[in-house]
Order: sequence, then structure tokens, then C-alpha cells
Amino acid sequence: MSNRHSTTKLVFRSLESRNYLLFFIGQGVSLIGTWFQFTAMSWLVYRLTNSSFLLGAVGFTAQFPTFLLAPFAGVIADRVSRKNILLITQILYMIQSFILAILVLKNSITIWHILILSLATGIISSFDMTARQTFVVDIVEKKEHLGNAIALNSSLFNLARLIGPTLAGLLIAVAGEGLCFLINSISFLSIIFALLAMKINGKSKEKKKPDVFQGIKDGFSYAFSSLPIKMTLFLTALVSFMGMSYGVLMPVFAKEIFHGGPHTLGFLMSASGLGALTGALTIASKETSKGLERIIPAGVCICGIGLTGFAFSSNLYVSMVLIFLTGYGMIVFFTSSNTLIQTIVEENMRGRVMSLYTMSFMGTMPLGSIFAGSLAQKIGAQNAILIGGLFCLLGALVFASKIKEKKEQLVCQE
Repeated sequence: MSNRHSTTKLVFRSLESRNYLLFFIGQGVSLIGTWFQFTAMSWLVYRLTNSSFLLGAVGFTAQFPTFLLAPFAGVIADRVSRKNILLITQILYMIQSFILAILVLKNSITIWHILILSLATGIISSFDMTARQTFVVDIVEKKEHLGNAIALNSSLFNLARLIGPTLAGLLIAVAGEGLCFLINSISFLSIIFALLAMKINGKSKEKKKPDVFQGIKDGFSYAFSSLPIKMTLFLTALVSFMGMSYGVLMPVFAKEIFHGGPHTLGFLMSASGLGALTGALTIASKETSKGLERIIPAGVCICGIGLTGFAFSSNLYVSMVLIFLTGYGMIVFFTSSNTLIQTIVEENMRGRVMSLYTMSFMGTMPLGSIFAGSLAQKIGAQNAILIGGLFCLLGALVFASKIKEKKEQLVCQE
């Protein structure tokens, strides 16, 4: 009994910080709403257009602005209150989701409305994602709890991913997509109230304030002068581009491969979410951040194996197991890579380096979405997923060999 209690305390140790506890609760409610919207959006687009290409196009417009704007967001995150940035972005998200709900409920939604509102989401996300990644440092009191807090964030995201799509799939079947968008818009109130309730001591921001472009240049120079950061950013970009794009093709698998409806889509997304939740809790239970350079490529390998197996499977239950493995490996990788960078980066460069991480993570996903959608149109969704899985395996091998080579060089120098 005591062992179980000590394990639970270890996994949730960062919740000792009041501000992080508030953030955890508020974000938890909001994220369930976010997954309601994501599931409803993908089903709505496919219902309106019956096009895997347009599924990719909507993903592209929602994420590509991050690729362009994240470096600017990083400079801002190093100079102004990250809490205030997040308050503004949550309010803007809420407005966007409410407009979408009204258009769907009035039955006046078109693909052009969706593309424009997705673009607005992408612009907001550019600033929200970077501030959110760096905000964890501001609200966790003990630095040694940072890795645990990042892992718990991933756990929360994927718990919502487990709950949200299943409920959304059932709700879409009964009441349509509009109610999902309305629930999401209301859910943002939880994180807004949580942010307002926080008391954060002002931390020193960048003292010298050169122009924004010089600040961006300094961030790139700093990040690419470190082999661990540089290689982690490279692998993150590759996995996001070639691996993460499987999500936009799930409606195709649900409808065409497994001959199901929105509930089938919900089951697939939830299987992935359960795997990701399990992976995040695995990382959260680690006592220290040691060994991340080995865990990172291992996670990508598991993800790659899951994707290649999923591409060949035509059985729904086998595919759910394989997509579970994909979600597990992916979140082990992303959580470990985030923790590795945040552990070694200097505080005055945190916003800019994490903006590059956001750019590698979220910024390349839209390119991957449009690529996967186009590829699926030409060679089929299963072959598109197979290619993504093989590239993930190749990237893991390159990362492992480069890090090993660096360690061998250090040993020789000693």
C-alpha cells in the first residue's frame, strides 16, 4: 500500500505547486473541449467534401502559421508576461470556436469558413504554444519537478485525447458537429479563470532588448551551437512531418478501410490517446531526467513500428493496438525531447529555443498534413502511412548514431 502511495506521489509531485495545480485543472477541462473540436472538425470537413486532400488542407491552415510566426513569439515570450500572453490567446480561441459553432448550428458553414477560421486558429496557436511551453517553468516551484510537470502536461493532453474523441464521436452521431464546437468554446472559461487565480512572482526578462530580428537570430545561433538541441529539433521536425500526419487520415481509415462512422473515428483516436497517456505517465514516473538521449530514439522507433504495422492492418481491433503503440512511442519521444531541451537551455534563451521546438513540432505538421493528404490521394492512405513510419525509423537511427558519435568524441578527448 505504501509503495503504491509513494509511486502516486512520485508521478504527481509537481502538483505540489499551487499555480501548476490551477493550470493543470483549468487546462484539463479546456483540453477535453479542444478534442471535441478536433474530432468534429475532421468529420465535418470529410462529410462536406469527401476529400482527403481537403482534410490535409484544413490541417495545413490551422498549423502552418506556427512555422512562420513561432520565432517572433519566442522573442515576445522572453520579454513579456507569459501569463498575459496565454490569457489573450485563450480568449481569442474561445471567440473563434463560438463563431464556428454558430455557423454550423445555423447550417450555413462552408469549407471556406472552415479554412479562414482554421487560419485564425493557426495564428493564435503560434503565440499560445510557445508561451505555454515556457510557462511551465514560471509555475513549477521546484526546478527538479520540471520534467515531471512536462510529462504531466502530456498526460493531461492525452487523457483529454482519450475522453474527448469518444464522447465527440457519440455526440456527432446524435446531435451533429455544432454542439461539439459550442462545448469547446465554453470550456475555455476554465483555463481563463485558472490563469486569473494564479499569483506569479515577476521573473527577470531579457535585459538587453535588441530588435526582434536580432533576437531571432540569437536564438537560432544558440540552438544550433548545441548538438543535443540541434539533433532533437531535427528529429522533432521529421516525426511531426512524417509521423504525426496520420491523424488527418483517420477519417479515411474509419470510413473506407473499416467501413464505419464517426464512432469508429472516435475509437481510433481514443486508442492513440490511451497509448499516449500511458507513455506520458511512464515518463512522469521517472525520478530523474537521466537517460533521455536513449529514450528519445527508442520512442520514435516504437512509433515507427506502430505506423508501419497500422498501414498493413485491415482489422479494426488489431489496428487499435497498433495505433496505441504509435501514440505511446510518439508521446514518449515528444515529452522526453521537450524535457531534454528545457533542462539544458539557459533561462534568457528559453522562449526563443522553445519557439524553435514549437516550430519543429507544430510548424512542420501542416506541411506533413498537406503532404499526407496529397500522397493519400495518389497512392492510398495505407501507403502514405507506411512511408511515414519508415521515415520515423530512419530518423531514430540517425539521431542515435550522432549522439553516440558525440559521446565517443568526448571520451577520446578525456
